[in-house]
Amino acid sequence: MHMISLLINGERQQAGNRATFDRLNPLDGSVATRAPAATPADAVAAVEAAARAFPAWAATGPGERRALLTKAAHALEAKAAAFASAMADETGSSGLWAGFNVHLAAGILLEAAALTTQIGGDVIPSDVPGSLSMGVRQAAGVVLGMAPWNAPVILSVRAVAVPLACGNTVVLKGSELCPATHGLVIEALQEAGLPPGVVNFITNAPSDAAAVVHAMIAHPAVKRVNFTGSTRVGKIIAATCAQYLKPVVLELGGKAPLLVLDDADLEAAVNGAAFGSFANSGQICMSTERIIVDSKIADDFVARLAAKATALPLGDPRKGPVVLGSVVDMSTVNRCNALIDDAVAKGARLVCGGKADNTLMAATLLDHVTPQMKIYSEESFGPVKGIVRVSGTEEAIACANDNAYGLSSAVFGRDVARALQVAQRIESGICHINGPTVHDEPQMPFGGVKGSGIGRFGGRAGIDAFTDLRWITVQTTPRHYPF
Repeated sequence: MHMISLLINGERQQAGNRATFDRLNPLDGSVATRAPAATPADAVAAVEAAARAFPAWAATGPGERRALLTKAAHALEAKAAAFASAMADETGSSGLWAGFNVHLAAGILLEAAALTTQIGGDVIPSDVPGSLSMGVRQAAGVVLGMAPWNAPVILSVRAVAVPLACGNTVVLKGSELCPATHGLVIEALQEAGLPPGVVNFITNAPSDAAAVVHAMIAHPAVKRVNFTGSTRVGKIIAATCAQYLKPVVLELGGKAPLLVLDDADLEAAVNGAAFGSFANSGQICMSTERIIVDSKIADDFVARLAAKATALPLGDPRKGPVVLGSVVDMSTVNRCNALIDDAVAKGARLVCGGKADNTLMAATLLDHVTPQMKIYSEESFGPVKGIVRVSGTEEAIACANDNAYGLSSAVFGRDVARALQVAQRIESGICHINGPTVHDEPQMPFGGVKGSGIGRFGGRAGIDAFTDLRWITVQTTPRHYPF
């Protein structure tokens, strides 16, 4: 069993009332982690520690911040085995997914390190004689980051890395479903030598989440909020931030469409669809959720994809290498089973996989999905995927846009000019041509439209999100006044 602590002002501690909560392993129900159940007072203490540390950290030179973030990347990579163990225990993730998480998260820290010297501004021509007018980007203050369980290393690092690079201090609120995994990220940051209070860590029992989060957002020292998670909770976070006029970056749910045009390279499309659909058992915000195939090539494509999906290894990730491990909990199983029942009852054909009675869910494909079926519009967030057959590109585009979300998407076609034209008409923050919907790089502007969120993480877009743009002038000559 993993035992973890809060981190406030560089000190490891338990909740003020000594309360704890348990995270259970999704496969066997054993206690995976025992974590502090922080109170709102604990959360406020973390924010205030970050506020006290902010002036000195904001004044720290970019070279020093860069060196510390680089050390953190290497410390994170050194914990790869510990991350694999914690992720298998807490969320049932495969070793393959854990390794990918650590690799990309280390890259996010290195990219953030490289950005420390890119936080600049512009000289803006002024109509006032002798006025040197500048738009300058400066650290905002305390940043509250909230990360989910599904890509726990990547998304917790993303919540804090660029804010730290910009000179902000941070409070990370760990997920109730993977507190030990998020705690390992904090360990890596501390081992790098970040000063006390620059990074703080809070965990809370599920029943206390609303009160703990509200206390932090309401605190005057918190100047930015970022949240990755469900659209339902994201709307609550956005409303709370609006109440206190706090800028927020939200990366929320998705229903990523993958379009297979009539001239697609079928092998490439099958490989991209399988990876996008079934990596981490389909529990990724960018996961392929709706496979849209031109009817001219649908039979061949579906047969090939079903053969590949059926061959994907499924099993307990604690016992050996697998592609599909456990899903996060039985609520995922029940939701996916209900989607299968609904689709089959309304005329879909179950191509492979099927319903499960435990959290080891096989790769499942449903063909001939129609808008009347729940899986057409609802996010499965599991290894159950619907295939929609269409006639021509116009129907494919209409189908891709026929949902409330707009995070990632993909288009497969040999005529790249046509595929690009299709991509430009898809309502999503991200689109990959002849590549999978699941694709992330630290330097890229990452985020969605519609119900998938607001704002962007990554690279220079992250600098814009986590700094204030100030107008500063220097009057270099005597200025004339009208009176």
